[in-house]
Amino acid sequence: MASSPNKPDLQKKLQTVPHKPGVYLHKDRLGTVIYVGKARDLRKRLANYFTPSRQRMAEHKTRALIQSIWDFEYHTVRNEPESLLLEGKLIKEYRPKYNIAFRDDKKFLLVKIHHEEPWPKFQLSRVKKDDGARYFGPFAHSGALRQTISWINREFGLRACRPMRPGENDYKHCSNDIIKNCAAPCIGKIDRDGYMVKVDQACEFLKGHSKDLITTVEEEMHEAAASLDFERAAELRDMIDNLRKTLRPTRQFRKRGVPGKAIKPEEDVLELKDALGMADLPSVMECFDISNISDNHIVASMVRFRDGISENSSYRRYRIKTVKGQDDFASMAEVVRRRYSRILLEAREFVGDVLADESQENPMDAMRRIEREHMISESQKKKKPFVRLPDLVIVDGGKGQLSSAVKELRRLGLHDLPIVGLAKQHEEIFQPGKSEPIVLPHDTGALKLMQRIRDEAHRFANGYHQILMKRRVEESILDDCPGISQARKERLLKKFKSVARMRKVSAEEFATVNGINPRLADEIVHFLKTH
Repeated sequence: MASSPNKPDLQKKLQTVPHKPGVYLHKDRLGTVIYVGKARDLRKRLANYFTPSRQRMAEHKTRALIQSIWDFEYHTVRNEPESLLLEGKLIKEYRPKYNIAFRDDKKFLLVKIHHEEPWPKFQLSRVKKDDGARYFGPFAHSGALRQTISWINREFGLRACRPMRPGENDYKHCSNDIIKNCAAPCIGKIDRDGYMVKVDQACEFLKGHSKDLITTVEEEMHEAAASLDFERAAELRDMIDNLRKTLRPTRQFRKRGVPGKAIKPEEDVLELKDALGMADLPSVMECFDISNISDNHIVASMVRFRDGISENSSYRRYRIKTVKGQDDFASMAEVVRRRYSRILLEAREFVGDVLADESQENPMDAMRRIEREHMISESQKKKKPFVRLPDLVIVDGGKGQLSSAVKELRRLGLHDLPIVGLAKQHEEIFQPGKSEPIVLPHDTGALKLMQRIRDEAHRFANGYHQILMKRRVEESILDDCPGISQARKERLLKKFKSVARMRKVSAEEFATVNGINPRLADEIVHFLKTH
């Protein structure tokens, strides 16, 4: 087994860190990002992690983090709002184990306005959609943004009411026109052309192109202070602070441009080919993961990458059917068997019995020949796409999972299909028939590619688990329904598939299920409506 790379001299590395705002990433010995943080002064913040007193006095979680730090990297930014935005982006990207904030994927606020509406107004949103609206942001300070939008609406006379087409009835219940906070387009005090001029001016201000208004507010603040109206001066001071926070230019850190994530898929695939000693490029890779919550909910996932990039439309998820209890080896065998026996079966449907005579040609060679010779016509492709075998199979696990998968491939005649296992604890790569694993340096593109595939399979399996658990919780409501035994519950779910569908079913339809009489059917309908 290859030795770990030498640990960097962190104290020496600290001397190169600037006294600037930015974001830092702590990594463990395998190069995995375990914590992302932001700082006004990067050098001071990072130095705190490596002082002996901090390690002694820190709480248990922080002490565990410090002990796990093998290396760090940092990215400078121009101001604190930028560091907040970049920190959130990186936490969502890496999902570090020691971070708590931002892990709910909550996004920063955007401001949108739809110019095609009869009377456009500013609205807040966390998701940018392709809906024809104009978007501004994201904005790091939500409180300052909300105060700024309220001020802009008052300053430019824009409406803030909810109706799409406000009219006289809405005007009766609104006082914004009376207190000079709205131009009142609802009763015709301003035509649409005049209103749109105000909208355009407000948009220019929100983009930061009109500083004169802030200067005017500052002058008003000084006048209020000179008149000893300190309450008004303080209110204007806070408003100026909110305006500056909102209008301060910030860079948008997009996923492709996130520092530290320089992914080069094609180079990573080529590097993986050389690392595994493969004759052909592993252009198409499939990875399997088993996920357990309980004996009743064992699921598996298969994700497919092409040329180093995920091919989401080819993902598959499975409920383990033949395995009792939590047995990862048997579960892996089942899902590999189901995946590739189906591919072989579908190939036979395309080309007849060309795969049937294994004495002349094994399934692996036949499948590769079909791919090379393009024996499937365009009309067949349109009817049902041909699924080619992958160039490399990856199983999440060590020797046990790999051995179970290899046995199933051999039973199917796929002796030569390349397959490896990736053990998570030390990121070791196991190959069939070899006792010693391959250990790649943690910073190589080949290993990072395999980690991305493995992590995606794990994410997809966990997502399926959440769906099943949510469904199970929903179905448990039937246990409280009078007259519903376990057998009747199973028959109802078998016919109507879910409780959500049952809520739309009539009593007459319930009565068609064996064991459900009309009276019980009425009780079920009433129960689902009231629970």
